[in-house]
Amino acid sequence: MSSATGSRIVVTGATGNVGTSVVRLLSEDPEVGSVLGLARRLPDWSPPKTDWAAVDVASEHADLVGHFSGADAVVHLAWAFQPTHDPATTWRTNVLGSIRVFEAAATAGVPALVHASSVGAYSPGPKDHPVDESWPTHGWPDAAYCREKAYLERALDSFERDHPGIRVVRMRPAFLFKRESASEQRRIFGGRFLPGPLARPELLPFLPDVPGLRVQALHTDDAAHAYRLATRADVRGPFNLAADPPVDAELLGEMLGSRRVRLPRSAARSAIAAAWGLRLLPASPHLFDAVLRLPLMDWSRARTELGWRPERTATEVLREFFQGLQEGAGAQTVPMRGRKVG
Repeated sequence: MSSATGSRIVVTGATGNVGTSVVRLLSEDPEVGSVLGLARRLPDWSPPKTDWAAVDVASEHADLVGHFSGADAVVHLAWAFQPTHDPATTWRTNVLGSIRVFEAAATAGVPALVHASSVGAYSPGPKDHPVDESWPTHGWPDAAYCREKAYLERALDSFERDHPGIRVVRMRPAFLFKRESASEQRRIFGGRFLPGPLARPELLPFLPDVPGLRVQALHTDDAAHAYRLATRADVRGPFNLAADPPVDAELLGEMLGSRRVRLPRSAARSAIAAAWGLRLLPASPHLFDAVLRLPLMDWSRARTELGWRPERTATEVLREFFQGLQEGAGAQTVPMRGRKVG
């Protein structure tokens, strides 16, 4: 447990978009004595006070209890977005692997568990005003990502009932971006060979304006700051994390200097479904359906109880991300490796 040298924090999924930001902020925190990053593949990255272990949470042979022993908090970020054509595989990692993490934290006697939920856990909701953390979390059942996030909300309901002595925090962030995540997210959602330079405004003479396509964005480092606060603040339960303003075609058109062209939902979905069916696009049409229905989130609880607020606007986040796309930006981990295509 914690000592005069500071607390010990274990982070699963420590080499991805969120994990790299969480590990870096924890390693810079004078109140943190050590960080253990767990990932399937060890990185070429050595932040201060940080050790690494190769662990696959989907494996029944992973010694999670041993790694969690003596930790003051476990931050659970491990997640697999692909293969979208094989939901049984993502279920094994995301749902069964997460439940394995929860049970190991209880067995190891870890006093705090900070879990990465998502706006994707929420049931369909309004686009014209934000909802707080009491909004239902049943997800959009056709989309594997939302289905898995919602299922884990129910799993944590049972976990909290059975382990009242463990402080459980559920982070529900908006879509997370940073410059270094550009190459990873291009591969996850657009495919390995989608050219990043296409993000240049001069190559986008018009922008599809799909009804209902209005979401929130947040810088990954801002989300990581909330995770860091949650490892030691005496708080429990869910926290929405987002930045203003909401992102829609009007905002993107102004940013990119592109003319908006109204595109019916059915036409946009048909194009995505065709590309996904041909395995040209990793992002599924079911996820597109979910995005159209996600509510806007009120993040005032994080402000009042965690003392958190985003340092960057959603507009600043997207500008940084688009620059990263053009440059093929990345980081020194396998999931985050940079690559410029085109």
